[in-house]
Amino acid sequence: MKKYIQDNEPRFLEELFSVMRIPSVSSDPAHKADMPRCAETLAALLVNAGADSAEVYPTKGHPVVFGSKTIDKSLPTILIYGHYDVQPVDPIELWKSDPFEPEVRDGAIWGRGANDDKGQTFMHIKAFEYLASRGELRHNLKFIFEGEEEIGSPSLAEWVENHREMLACDIILVSDTTMISEKVPSINCGMRGLSYLEIVVKGPDKDLHSGHYGGAVANPINVLCDILSSLIDKDGRITVKGFYDDVVELSAEDRAMLSRAPFDLEEYKSSIGICGVKGEKGYTTMERQTIRPSLDVNGIWGGFTGEGAKTVIPTEAHAKVSMRLVPNQLSSKISKLFIDHIRSIAPDYVKVEVFEHHGGDGFLIPISSKAYQAAERAMGEVYGIRPVPSRGGGSIPILAEMQQILGADPLLMGFGLERDCIHSPNESYLLDQFRKGIESIILFYRYF
Repeated sequence: MKKYIQDNEPRFLEELFSVMRIPSVSSDPAHKADMPRCAETLAALLVNAGADSAEVYPTKGHPVVFGSKTIDKSLPTILIYGHYDVQPVDPIELWKSDPFEPEVRDGAIWGRGANDDKGQTFMHIKAFEYLASRGELRHNLKFIFEGEEEIGSPSLAEWVENHREMLACDIILVSDTTMISEKVPSINCGMRGLSYLEIVVKGPDKDLHSGHYGGAVANPINVLCDILSSLIDKDGRITVKGFYDDVVELSAEDRAMLSRAPFDLEEYKSSIGICGVKGEKGYTTMERQTIRPSLDVNGIWGGFTGEGAKTVIPTEAHAKVSMRLVPNQLSSKISKLFIDHIRSIAPDYVKVEVFEHHGGDGFLIPISSKAYQAAERAMGEVYGIRPVPSRGGGSIPILAEMQQILGADPLLMGFGLERDCIHSPNESYLLDQFRKGIESIILFYRYF
């Protein structure tokens, strides 16, 4: 296995680079034509790896790639999920190399999508290639690669519903998450959900001279800041009425199990350049970012932001807000509670509107499942240490919907690291993680 990966690594990388060179930014209409081009490239790679077939299917948005390999219909079926769309590259001036001209340096693959999720998805194609070429497959495999994960997968749930028989499976295998470190592997047994909204505060019908009108007219930016600052209290709790109604408190035993994961607070602070941590009272830093919900302002703008000075009271101000939700919190319910709350506290001297962008529910999987235990054994063999169960702080909203539609649990075998800078300039993926990911996936099939 190791020799196969080593001998074929130059080819593996060139094939991966052929996918990474395509700027499949799902949120940017300028890259609309790149989406089917990337999908077709992946479909061809699946066929070359040994799939019986691989096709590109249209959706209401960007296309879906579906491929399959049937060994025996009586055998278990594993559905591999991944996404080929990537985040925008801004600010481009901070990249040390062209984000869409991948390269290897310092023991890592560099470029947009290196980790999230082209590099991690590609590991599954190569693990499949190895098993298929040696006649070692003992499962039926299906692959679904979407092009809208980075924008909330707005088209995929309907497509999955319409193709549920074609997608029928026993588990959904996913590599789109991180592990604790390259020395301490971990397996995510759950992820948070997401509600993402935008607040717009509108004041005067035009920008006003701040000398002529300042102190007499409400400034939309000031009002918006007041609203935002009221959403979290001094103990770090979210003030939206009803927000915590469905939050399940973990038992002391469960919290102790999750605390097995090693955590160095000083190293954590140093790694992201902060002076101290802050969050909900009564919980550790790791708990705050995994088993507790959160609310963050992701962007705020309004008025004059150019060079120099322009003394105006702006006509409107905007803020984008995301809430990470724990299992049992429904995104649709939380979004409604948030909208109702903002309307209830909005002053009558401005107009306040709230728009919902996208969201999805979180999920949990039992660590007693056969799939989890097979992944634990496989990764333990590759890394030489038993992986730690963990909870993911991020969200892959479509997985909860696929779980409900297909009646199959997701298994999150992610190999990314926090150092990989996903969603940021200079995204990378350690070559050693790429190799160990392929090995772990191969062994998972042997043990499941």
